[in-house]
Amino acid sequence: MSAFILYADTCLTPHEVIHNACVLCRDGVIGAVGGRSAFSGLDEVPFVCRPGCTIIPGLIDTHVHGGGAFDLLSLDDKPEMGDGFSRFLAEHGVTSFIPSIQGLTGERTLALAARLASLCEAGDGLPGAVSAGIHFEGPFLNNSPDARGDIPLESLAPVDLDRARDLLAAARGHTRIVTFAPELERSELLLALLRENGVVPSMGHTMANEIAAMRAIDGGATRCAHFFNGMPPLRQRDISLTAVAITDDRVTIELIADGIHVHPRMIRLACRAKPNPRVVLVSDAIVGASLEEGRFMYGTREVEVDGQRAMDTATGRLAGSCICLDDALRNFLAISPFLSRQEAFACATANAAESIGLNDRGRIQPGRRADLTVLDAQDQVVMTVVGGRIVYDREAAPARS
Repeated sequence: MSAFILYADTCLTPHEVIHNACVLCRDGVIGAVGGRSAFSGLDEVPFVCRPGCTIIPGLIDTHVHGGGAFDLLSLDDKPEMGDGFSRFLAEHGVTSFIPSIQGLTGERTLALAARLASLCEAGDGLPGAVSAGIHFEGPFLNNSPDARGDIPLESLAPVDLDRARDLLAAARGHTRIVTFAPELERSELLLALLRENGVVPSMGHTMANEIAAMRAIDGGATRCAHFFNGMPPLRQRDISLTAVAITDDRVTIELIADGIHVHPRMIRLACRAKPNPRVVLVSDAIVGASLEEGRFMYGTREVEVDGQRAMDTATGRLAGSCICLDDALRNFLAISPFLSRQEAFACATANAAESIGLNDRGRIQPGRRADLTVLDAQDQVVMTVVGGRIVYDREAAPARS
């Protein structure tokens, strides 16, 4: 339907609370939002009613590698997985996502970037969540074991501007984020190249000290990948990127709220230290997310999933998360009770969008994309609307385009 009014008990925009709420979706955008009484004259527009529920902006996952047995790192060989993964994310309330590339070498990375560019170009032609850009998590990362984590050593490289240009070219203008280690030689030149091309520079998989961190932030690095992971621990005298990022309000930090990557108390610490708009929830999910158990290929690596964590069978290292963004949001609400619901939901919606320049979504506001997620009283996903299309409805079969 080209127009409908979505009704629920509550709407979080996310910063404003509206009771007995309606959102008009027309031609893919939000036409109006307010209390139900304000919509009484629109008799020709059908109502879609979900009493007992809450409407929030569609969830936006800005760091994800796969899930539901779909491995984005294999998309170059199996392009048909794109549609399936799009539907899978919609079932978890995600309306936009940034697929992340890491752990591959040379031509394989370029081929995957080209395939993901096609996924971005499909736009609302995808059956569920839409791809809003590409994230290169490397290859310009610190190759020490503590920094690189489970990323294969052979996939990492010193900063090479020609190689960086090749990556950007393969992505055909869809590169949204590049994660790099600011202590590497020539990183300041890479940072300048990223900013020239409108790419968000993200610091991660790094052992950067205070000097290197401040140089990068002063140069325009505004994001920190999966905060606390792949970087030095907090110390009271030996200051590193970790201490700088948590105290510098120019930096947005990503948090994985699975209870495994980061202890809940460290998440609380980060949320108390950072202004709320500078906190973004991500899933960092890989192929085994939402699955109980099994062995799967994650790019070139085999991982074993036990329902809570994914471990590289060769190295025994933690390899991404097993949660989806709706799981992370529910965990986050429990971990950080001092945050309001509006602040918590903003971390997976408005904050996520604004941190990477997606200014047409992330808030329920007239003129923005009609990307909406409906949650029940337990914050489970009931419905997902992408570009004004109902792409998932728990009360019916998932919509197919």
